[in-house]
Amino acid sequence: MNKDIIVIGGYGHVGSQICTLLSERYPGHVYAAGRSLERAEQFSKTKGGKVKPLRLDLTKKADPKLLKRAKLVVMCMDQKDTAFAEACSQNGVYYVDVSANGAFLTRLEALASPSRTLPGTAVLSVGLAPGLTNMLVRQASEAMDHTNRADITIMLGLGDSHGKAAIEWTVDNLRVDFDIVENGSLVAATSFTSGKTSDLGKGLGRRTAYRFPFSDQQTLPRTLGIPSISTRLCFDSRIATGSVALLQKFGLKKMLRSERMRKAAVWSFGKLRYGSDQFAIKVDAYGTKNGLPFTAEYGLQGSNEARTTARTAAAVAGAIYDAILPPGIFHIEELFTMELASDRLSLRLTNSAENGQSFTIDEIRCWDREVFQ
Repeated sequence: MNKDIIVIGGYGHVGSQICTLLSERYPGHVYAAGRSLERAEQFSKTKGGKVKPLRLDLTKKADPKLLKRAKLVVMCMDQKDTAFAEACSQNGVYYVDVSANGAFLTRLEALASPSRTLPGTAVLSVGLAPGLTNMLVRQASEAMDHTNRADITIMLGLGDSHGKAAIEWTVDNLRVDFDIVENGSLVAATSFTSGKTSDLGKGLGRRTAYRFPFSDQQTLPRTLGIPSISTRLCFDSRIATGSVALLQKFGLKKMLRSERMRKAAVWSFGKLRYGSDQFAIKVDAYGTKNGLPFTAEYGLQGSNEARTTARTAAAVAGAIYDAILPPGIFHIEELFTMELASDRLSLRLTNSAENGQSFTIDEIRCWDREVFQ
């Protein structure tokens, strides 16, 4: 039987942590895959053989023999096309994607259609944002009868250790225009504009965050039917957040179109250690309950964003590995429910009798507040 778990980008910043977590549960069946066999082998040695090395080049056609022995693929790398994900689905391999590229996730969604059935199951939006943000919006939405709007605020710590790909993604998205959904219609938005203040909870207080093209705000109107969704970003340093917003007013987007300036910004963010490794997520949802206006607020606080992303991906992978899932392409909130406690949260497959176990992501402070207005 196919039992292997292939983590592509498995020796990278997030992928290596996913491999480590999964290898504790499935020792000898986890492969750290990527173009560099040398780096994969070096990482494998540090895990005492629990994680095996594998050379895999996404620019080449997927090896059918490899897919026949794989049960699950966890994708931790940005891709240029959907060929590999499609090959996984065609071969009935479970596929989990940690990517945050909204345009690419939309292309993955398009692989499935009423006229075309793929035997495999893909789970998208698996990480911190998108991922836990999606789950918090679902949680808030389920607290009321009807949800009119949900505002997502994300705070990232500048003192955290971020992989190069994550830094490049952040810098590149400071220079883009994108669409958001307001009252069911697409509206144009510009990155790091339209500041909005939200209370991020104990120790953090009220923070002003700015629009940022996280993919959850494009996905959730479709999956949860909420007519208005927005996602905003701030940093743990108020000075840094305000400075980026000010620079945007004076033409930061245009400056970053220069490759020289882009590289300088990536280098600067990579060297910056001003701040903490703390992150926070806050969802403010507005709607009605029992015919009255109702507000639901849900928040998370933790440290080390990459570790939490890895734990989320490992929890999803562990849940679906032993489950029998319907074929199709889903976002995390379509298959999972969330259980909140003061110091942890757990993910559980929705309506899955054969997989009643919940998968815990600890070292996270959770809080909520629900009020009639």
